[in-house]
Amino acid sequence: MPIKIPEDLPAYDVLTREGVMVMSEGQAALQDIRPLRIGLLNLMPKKIQTENQFARLIGATPLQIELSLIRMTEHQTKNTAAEHMESFYRPFSEVAATGEKFDGFIITGAPIEHLEFEDVTYWDEICQVFEWTQTHVQSTFGVCWGGMAMINYFHGVPKHMLDSKYFGCFPQTNLDPASPYLRGFSDICTVPVSRWTEVRQSDILAAGGLNTLLGDEETGPCLVEDPGHRAVYVFNHFEYDSDTLKQEFDRDIAEGKAIGVPLNYYPSDDPSRRPQNRWRSHAHLLYGNWINQIYQTTPFDMTKIGATGGDVG
Repeated sequence: MPIKIPEDLPAYDVLTREGVMVMSEGQAALQDIRPLRIGLLNLMPKKIQTENQFARLIGATPLQIELSLIRMTEHQTKNTAAEHMESFYRPFSEVAATGEKFDGFIITGAPIEHLEFEDVTYWDEICQVFEWTQTHVQSTFGVCWGGMAMINYFHGVPKHMLDSKYFGCFPQTNLDPASPYLRGFSDICTVPVSRWTEVRQSDILAAGGLNTLLGDEETGPCLVEDPGHRAVYVFNHFEYDSDTLKQEFDRDIAEGKAIGVPLNYYPSDDPSRRPQNRWRSHAHLLYGNWINQIYQTTPFDMTKIGATGGDVG
């Protein structure tokens, strides 16, 4: 089944060319089925690239998905055309005012990890988002900074600055093969990592109520389940395109920044060669499993979402 997005959203043509099933709003209206409503709170500067990445993954499931694009109310982006933002995004304040509910909600990363959480200009509003998810969302997926911010807000788990950036593709160990989120996962999977901060397993254990599903001795926890808040946190980037790390590397080199070649990404770590995508299949598995868990647990009557506080999974 397809993902439902506007025909004039750039992702529509991109995903159609890739063979991902997409459906216009007119086509979706003819189907006698309730689509799963997924919200994407996009905090990344390159909005369109991020839209494509997440739409690609959640659109590869056997269910009809309706994707809603959301932004912080006052924060303005300089990297995406105002016309695009006006046409396709709604501010969170507007979404909250309607009282509408979502089966799933994704909160992306943001290039602000050097800041203390409280110093982020939209920290107060994103805390409102976190609270809102508890009554208006069946399952929330926090990604990279978004996941770190959520786990800090709900459990007080801190983020720690690193001496050097984790940059490259790192093997992650499957720590809970019975988890429905890891259905079909290998014992080891490779995931892109690009961050200057980390959360630590010792802090997660001390917080209680959390279950680390994927992790690595070098880069720490990767995927953490928070059943009490119907949330999953991923601190790395399953959603990345094949060339996303290359774009980051080329950008830093062009700006004269000190950055090492991303590890285990280029063949023989040679940046003159085409990078290899070692994570695509596990990315589809993870997001497909998340969508499946939502489908298995979300009420058909959307007004009941958040009413019982039941766990996902």
